[in-house]
Amino acid sequence: MADIHIRIEGRAGRITLTRPKALNALSYEMCLAIDAALKDWAQDDAVALVLIDAAGDKAFCAGGDIAQMYSTGKSGDYSYGRQFWSDEYGMNARLAEYSKPIVSFLQGFVMGGGVGVGCHASHRIVGETSQISMPECGIGLVPDVGGSWILSRAPGALGAYLGLTGARVGPGDAIRAGFADLFIPQDHWNSLKAQLVATGDTGALQGSPAPEAALAAHRESIDAAFGQDSLPAIAQALEQDDSTFATKALQSLLRNSPLSMACTLAMLRNLDAQSSIRDALAQEYRFTWRAMEHADFLEGIRAAIIDKDRAPRWRHAHLADVTQAEASAMLAALGADELTFETLEETQK
Repeated sequence: MADIHIRIEGRAGRITLTRPKALNALSYEMCLAIDAALKDWAQDDAVALVLIDAAGDKAFCAGGDIAQMYSTGKSGDYSYGRQFWSDEYGMNARLAEYSKPIVSFLQGFVMGGGVGVGCHASHRIVGETSQISMPECGIGLVPDVGGSWILSRAPGALGAYLGLTGARVGPGDAIRAGFADLFIPQDHWNSLKAQLVATGDTGALQGSPAPEAALAAHRESIDAAFGQDSLPAIAQALEQDDSTFATKALQSLLRNSPLSMACTLAMLRNLDAQSSIRDALAQEYRFTWRAMEHADFLEGIRAAIIDKDRAPRWRHAHLADVTQAEASAMLAALGADELTFETLEETQK
């Protein structure tokens, strides 16, 4: 497949995303190929570890390839998107639960679906150019691909801040928030990959001091505002904070989908220290299963990707317009359509 290069080199199973002109956006076929490779390598003694990287300098993976989701959804066919998300989330869980070390190299933009591929690895490496974000609320979705699980475990209210605003974070904040483990200068990456391939030993991974986590300086403002229980209360707290940081956060809040943000806040509150990635993915799927028919997803894609007018007409004009009942309905159990992880069990026994 032209968009992804999967092979075994030395002691490593290697997965390289090869769509640099599309910022390595993740297609459905790429998801299936990654999952199939992980299944094959789980029982292959020749593969000591898995190495995931991407071509180009600009992005590891800047999200999912959602054009076909839009075209099928607009025609009233929601089955393609639902199948995509179901299979993608299964792949995300397999990465997080994998029995062998997985090392990911996360340069440039790592957004949405890229987080799902790169940030559930056991050894997640960032460098000088890394910029990680979960911007889904800006397109009428919620932080998914297991991103809500990472956000729910971030210190203080940092996860709510990142999930609701979609803010990008550099390498220092990525490590602090739980998206990455090690900072290693990017000019060392090629030699490090060669060593991993030759030895199959993650002992070679030694991090350097990471750049400053810039958001740590704003922890008090973040916790005071994003620790509130509702969108209006968060907005009010930001309005009362006269810092430039709070002003920018409020602007992001007022730009994004109120329904998506209300559901994101509820999702994060529903997850605790005992929650697993499967709990998070199942909850995300409840929203995404309904997203095209009952939420702002199609309108968000129209405004951002199709017409590019950056002027989405959300279902709710104001933050306070979303009721608790509406958010609860979007996250309610799906019955027979609930996400299951049956395909994972076969290869993890």
